[in-house]
Amino acid sequence: MSEKKNTEITETGSFAALANMDMLNEAMADDCQGLEFSFDRVKLPAGGGTAFEIPSAESDESEMSKDITGVIVYNHPAYAYYHDKYTGGNNPPDCGSFDGVTGIGTPGGSCQNCPYNKFGSGEGQSKMCKNKRMLYILREGELFPITLSLPTGSLKSFTNYVKSQLSRGRKLNQVVTKITLKKATNASGIAFSQAVFAFERMLDAQERTAVAGVTESVKVYAANLTMASLMEDEPPVDPETGEIMEPLK
Repeated sequence: MSEKKNTEITETGSFAALANMDMLNEAMADDCQGLEFSFDRVKLPAGGGTAFEIPSAESDESEMSKDITGVIVYNHPAYAYYHDKYTGGNNPPDCGSFDGVTGIGTPGGSCQNCPYNKFGSGEGQSKMCKNKRMLYILREGELFPITLSLPTGSLKSFTNYVKSQLSRGRKLNQVVTKITLKKATNASGIAFSQAVFAFERMLDAQERTAVAGVTESVKVYAANLTMASLMEDEPPVDPETGEIMEPLK
């Protein structure tokens, strides 16, 4: 490996530092063989909190942050259906989908025609199949993206943001996005944290080239996800929003 490829990304401090390095592919090929590799997952707070819990690269302790600013290099659906009501624990769903089209597991098959993917199939007017979206966010000065599992209650704001960017001819992996949280309340009066998206700036030509390479690598990673990646590892979620609920005390 050349000296250029050994240079830490943080020395340059921009998304263009990834250009022509193929560092993501090399790092995953050289150091992750035989490992159950996954990108760090951001946790949303319970009870309407407004700070993200982000795994620290320096220690086992998480860092609290009021925002996540970076490039959404890739995103896809992350549907999960549990036959029995989820009450916590590391149990993979009975059925899941990474494209929102075809379910894998039981019952499996067409998501569009699945009775568990209809409003009213769950508690209240919710769906038994929780429709989330997985975002892969590359922050400036970092090599690996972090992932954010966007719950149901934040999908509308994400959809509106995507639409606003596309209407201006901007793809998500060509802009820097700032994600914050605000406190919202559902119809049952339960407070939850809702993601808010804001445009920060366009990437320059060199940065766009660099990030495009990361996007392709992440697509390969996402194509090999298993049902375990849909596994709930949080307290029970609110049936109407998919947001984490405060545990009973």
